[in-house]
Amino acid sequence: MTGAPEPISEAGRSTLERELADLRIERDAVAATLRGGEDVGDRADQADELQRADQLDRLDDRITEVEGRLREAAAAGAPKTESVGVGSTVTLRFADADEMTVRIGELAEELDPELVTADSPLGKVLLGRRAGETVEYDAPGGRTTALVLSIGDGEAT
Repeated sequence: MTGAPEPISEAGRSTLERELADLRIERDAVAATLRGGEDVGDRADQADELQRADQLDRLDDRITEVEGRLREAAAAGAPKTESVGVGSTVTLRFADADEMTVRIGELAEELDPELVTADSPLGKVLLGRRAGETVEYDAPGGRTTALVLSIGDGEAT
């Protein structure tokens, strides 16, 4: 990542928005179980209360993180199409002549065979590349190459 606000694909934004909604529901449920200043029973009750308070802090931290990432994505605007970045859709031709279109994302999404995370070996070498450039990277089957055929706006077909 560049340190500048990074765009995010619509699928990535939807994933974060769903996570944020789930976090808020979980936070509300945990907060409702805290006694808030009342005397807590025995040591086991006190330990349980502390554990829930710690859980609430972790949830608050993650909510802040997700909200910040969504604000950053909004400030960054649409993914670039002149070079590969987070949120880009990239069509590649591999050394064996197979072609594949992938989305570059920062979050792994379940059951999405078109997603390549930006911190994966392929994702790392693609960031900043332009159409027509060839990349080389370590794949599970060994070192391989891929030609960047085109870069889109984050909506793979």
